[in-house]
Amino acid sequence: MLIKHDKNICEICNTRLENLLKDIKLSDSELMMLNRPKRVLTFNIPLRMDSGEIRYFNGYRIQYNDALGPTKGGIRFHLDVDLEEVKTLSFLMALKCAVSDLPFGGAKGGIEVNPKKLSQSELERLSRGYIREIHNFIGPHVDIPAPDINTNSQIMAWMMDEYSKIKGRFVPGVITGKPIELGGSKGRVVATALGGAFILRRLPEIEKLNPKKIKIVIQGFGNVGSNIARILFDWGYKIIAVSDVKGGVYNEKGLDIKKIIQKQKEKGFIPEIEGIKKITNKELLELDCDVLIPAATSHQITKDNASAIKTKIILEMANAPTTPEADSILFKRDIKIIPDTIANSGGVIVSYFEWVQNSSNEYWSEKKVFKKLEAKITRAFDRVASTCYSEKCDLRLAANMVAIRKIIQAEKLRGNL
Repeated sequence: MLIKHDKNICEICNTRLENLLKDIKLSDSELMMLNRPKRVLTFNIPLRMDSGEIRYFNGYRIQYNDALGPTKGGIRFHLDVDLEEVKTLSFLMALKCAVSDLPFGGAKGGIEVNPKKLSQSELERLSRGYIREIHNFIGPHVDIPAPDINTNSQIMAWMMDEYSKIKGRFVPGVITGKPIELGGSKGRVVATALGGAFILRRLPEIEKLNPKKIKIVIQGFGNVGSNIARILFDWGYKIIAVSDVKGGVYNEKGLDIKKIIQKQKEKGFIPEIEGIKKITNKELLELDCDVLIPAATSHQITKDNASAIKTKIILEMANAPTTPEADSILFKRDIKIIPDTIANSGGVIVSYFEWVQNSSNEYWSEKKVFKKLEAKITRAFDRVASTCYSEKCDLRLAANMVAIRKIIQAEKLRGNL
């Protein structure tokens, strides 16, 4: 029996699990283990601004489950970061690592801040301050952070350096997504996007078709969105619309993605382009296409717009872009969803490769990283697809089944269930 007033419960995770109960049989103790994180860290980070003023920022790190190994998950800097969001994302990371057959549990972290309003020196001090608050609870065999929204390899470098200074030795394996010079892995920057592209190309509905006959729409043009756009464009696919936070562009005949990426670098956003229609993000999501790729933020496809979605396939490159209510509507409309837990797992897979390289102090070529990524992510997808077929269910439920069963079995073997 779920205890609704228990403050430790992740409400969104609880809702997701309740929706699964008719398909996945779980005992009360299994539910209690799954619907709440193992460890929750919340704290204030004091930051001396360049003006000399001291300001405080809310920080979070949640280690949801470590049955399969040390926890793993990104750190995001965003004004919308709050405790419930970080709980949910750490839960999804636990599922993602389990689905991908990685020796990791799930974690997530973040700071409630708009990093664009900080100077470079303020950003560095805030990043180092975050590590000072959590250094006793992370480590190469405990919890391994990584980049997420609005964080990058430079921020990871500062964080790794701060941890190493505290410990009195160089510890590259504490964080992944680092610069190559500090133990980062080749291929990490494009790993999430490339993993999603590998899966898309493997879909039966896609693999036998001429790429130029497939209409692709991409919402979000940050690291993941722009990279998957470039990769698919290089492979010959027709991308008819892309967008960022300020809106997007649309051309039924296909866009020149390399030109748009260049213009975005120059302007900082996707500008209006002569001869190409300007559209809003709402209009983009409702375009008639074969593949819709949400690669922005969470909860973009909801019960309010799910009925207006006109695509055959949704490849979830963002974390939790589709709400559970929208899921039900899309399933009834026979729209195939490749869930985030498998679609965007390329990033954590290559993070695992980085961790392995740090542990062995032997570093791989980009070609080797990409070859191992394709092998690992396609094996994971094939396992989910096989479960989908045998259980006669959709891919999200199949992915959840694979992950939850694996976590529960590990907890049982440990004696915790």
